[in-house]
Amino acid sequence: MKIEVWSDFVCPFCYIGKRRLEAAMEQFAHSDNITIEHKSYQLDPNARHIPGKNFYETFSELKGLPLNQIIAINQQVAQEAKIVGLNYNFETMKYTNTFDAQRVAKLAEQKGKGMEVTERFLHAYFTESRLLSDHETLIELAIEAGLERSEVAEVLSTNRFTKDVRNDIDEARQIGVRGVPFFVLNEKYALSGAQPAEVFLQALEKVWEEEKDRPIQKVSRTSSGTDFCVDGCCEVNEKE
Repeated sequence: MKIEVWSDFVCPFCYIGKRRLEAAMEQFAHSDNITIEHKSYQLDPNARHIPGKNFYETFSELKGLPLNQIIAINQQVAQEAKIVGLNYNFETMKYTNTFDAQRVAKLAEQKGKGMEVTERFLHAYFTESRLLSDHETLIELAIEAGLERSEVAEVLSTNRFTKDVRNDIDEARQIGVRGVPFFVLNEKYALSGAQPAEVFLQALEKVWEEEKDRPIQKVSRTSSGTDFCVDGCCEVNEKE
């Protein structure tokens, strides 16, 4: 079974959804037969880090909502993260662009380190308040996840994997994705949002039973039809 996951490294529900999927896979009898593919996505393609302005201030201006409302919303998200063992530090988080981080993730996927780099980048952003647009930071984190410095530096000094990242984002638009995390199982079953683990498990079992004796048939995918949708989803910034 293949699971494609569209996500962004600055999406709080993407990390929560990752943990819930992992919890479901621990209960799924056939988890050894699952392959997970990270797909690139950007919630805010125009995002940039503004020194001297904290995450709450930046997000308040971006969404056009009062600062106290933004703080309350994100504190609630942080509580959800704690339930799955994640520690979010919104007070020191550095809002930034993730395009280069997505390119490094493509290198990692090619080298068989996609899961390691994805986890390292997410933890670095949400827990350690690292700046994911800084090239030296990306190199350091990628090395910790098992990549070679020279290869990561080469990607960041060129346009390598730019087309791959944009292709993923274009594909997301084509299938109607407007928020992440977004999961596609066996190229036909879609799940949107940070589902509870039991919903992920139900979907895994359903797909396994329906598909185990049949070859995968690639179909035209949409975000409607066989979807499982909840509120735990980060929506794309409309000001693209």
